[in-house]
Amino acid sequence: MIQRSPFLLVVLLGLVSLLGDITYEGARSIIGPYLATLGASATVVGFVAGLGEFIGYGLRLISGYFTDKIKKYWTITFAGYFINLISVPALALTKTWFQAVCLVLTERIGKAIRTPARDTILSYTTSKIGRGKGFGFHEAMDQIGAITGPIIIASILFYTGSYKLSFTILLIPALLALFILFVSIFLYPHPQKFEKEESSIEQKVFSKGFWLYAFAIGIYGAGYADFALIAYHLKKTEILTGSWIPIFYAIAMGVDAISALIFGYLFDKKGFVILIFSVLISSLFAPCVFLGDFNVVLLGMILWGIGMGAQESIMRAAISFFIPKDKRATGYGIFNALYGFLWFLGSTLLGALYEFSIYALVIISMLLQFLSIPLLISVSKIKL
Repeated sequence: MIQRSPFLLVVLLGLVSLLGDITYEGARSIIGPYLATLGASATVVGFVAGLGEFIGYGLRLISGYFTDKIKKYWTITFAGYFINLISVPALALTKTWFQAVCLVLTERIGKAIRTPARDTILSYTTSKIGRGKGFGFHEAMDQIGAITGPIIIASILFYTGSYKLSFTILLIPALLALFILFVSIFLYPHPQKFEKEESSIEQKVFSKGFWLYAFAIGIYGAGYADFALIAYHLKKTEILTGSWIPIFYAIAMGVDAISALIFGYLFDKKGFVILIFSVLISSLFAPCVFLGDFNVVLLGMILWGIGMGAQESIMRAAISFFIPKDKRATGYGIFNALYGFLWFLGSTLLGALYEFSIYALVIISMLLQFLSIPLLISVSKIKL
């Protein structure tokens, strides 16, 4: 039997994520104005954006549990990606804002279906090469797509002004992603064989370490201001002109990709101390972006990007150490659902505080992030 390298599977899944992000991040960069052209109000756009994210995180609890029950990791991953990706070019066929909204929510449902299964496959595969390194590489590939997609769409709109054509073009990366995913399934039909079951985590229920870690990251996420609020502040205060705001976001995404690789490598070498260090660094973004001038805001966006890189790489990698192999997808589902719920509450709180006092927003943002540190220190003392 041919023994294929586990790193090749990480690369293949990275390419799938890169092409996937080109597809749906490209679409997300224009979905707001596209809905407006179809007659949707600002209230509808805001509601759909919030509901989509809530669905995208909340349904992972169900999909993760279902994945562990039937053990069809690839089947669920492919089905989720198919729904997730094909919903995007289908937007070119819509004639009303209600039709478009249905497809936007369908795309989020697809992502919710496939994420726990996909992350479980990654956790099995990276057990051989280092989870920090593997998840960090995957996040870096993901962010390359997140930068590329909006640039492609911006170029199409610049030359043609056509939203319909923009969505249609996104069929190309969507089909390429599904093709590479199919190749991955053919080459690695049983990725769970990469990881041997460890007796230390053979358990019927999730450990104290799991719940403590999940809550710590959730608290950290609650204090992490979303870019939408940051962009709102920068536009309202005119610290940046309209064209500079997406440039700063692109810079943050680039930092995200680089920091994911660095932190992933260091996490495999040093362990949880790197996770705690990343929280300390990124928590300083709030006073920079909300209280600073042009140059200080740029520094803040770099720090914000560092935090995003840590959240999407080593924070995802670390959770697998607390989950038994046969409950991995369920654990990822619970982790993501709790994170999404606390992120939703935190975003709502920070938005309300912005109307009350920017200084209060900065204080609460930093406080919530700092509160996660003693919890993470406690987690680091638990034998993995």
